[in-house]
Amino acid sequence: MGCEDEVLKIGKKLEKMISSGTSDHAASVDLLKSLQDLPMTLDVLQKTRIGMTVNNFRKSSNADEVISLSKALIKSWKKLLPGESTNSKSSSSSSQSSARSNSVNKTDESSRDSTDSNSHDVNKKMEGDAKGGQSGTKPNDTSDPIRLKCRELLFNALKVDKFRNTDMKYKNRVRSRVANLKDPKNPQLRESVLQGIIDPCRMAGMTAEEMASDAMKLLRSKLTKEAINEHQIAQTSGSVTDLIKCGKCKKTNCTYNQ
Repeated sequence: MGCEDEVLKIGKKLEKMISSGTSDHAASVDLLKSLQDLPMTLDVLQKTRIGMTVNNFRKSSNADEVISLSKALIKSWKKLLPGESTNSKSSSSSSQSSARSNSVNKTDESSRDSTDSNSHDVNKKMEGDAKGGQSGTKPNDTSDPIRLKCRELLFNALKVDKFRNTDMKYKNRVRSRVANLKDPKNPQLRESVLQGIIDPCRMAGMTAEEMASDAMKLLRSKLTKEAINEHQIAQTSGSVTDLIKCGKCKKTNCTYNQ
């Protein structure tokens, strides 16, 4: 197996330990020592990005030996970078890296101590609350008549204004809406409801005539006009004459129809 493949394999194992949050100390040391024995080159470092992986592994570890090995690896690999050949620059970079590492370690330790302290305080408070609960503080009763009546009044105030009762009229209205929505000859209604053109509140109050398709509306209008025309009675004014005498009023000013 080539150097690059071996580095990638070790890097994956280290990343797995970082993501899981748990690591075997002996296995961690063996992996880092294996990296020390490999003939590392600048090309392998850039392709595998093993430097970042080792640095992240150092930050996630609490073991002094692991941190020390990681720092030594990073320091030796920095010498492969361009511009790191002179002793002064190498010394300056090493001291700065060491200072940053110490600062990060102190920050991590301080954060862990603070977290442990907060966790301890929370646990003590929970224990105190549990003991206080066991000591006999009875919770307030929420089922007394006044509270029940108040809940009932609030519920009634929040109920819908229309169709409060689920009687036969309510069921018939629901069936009417289901039938109109399922009508294959009335796709406009379904599209209007789905697109929000007809909101649920309006849909609940629509009549059967309003939900009907355009073709059905035209047919109903036509039938209504025909019914009106059929029931209209033709009235004629008749003819006026003075040659005929009315049998009721005995006058000759009469109107007759032929």
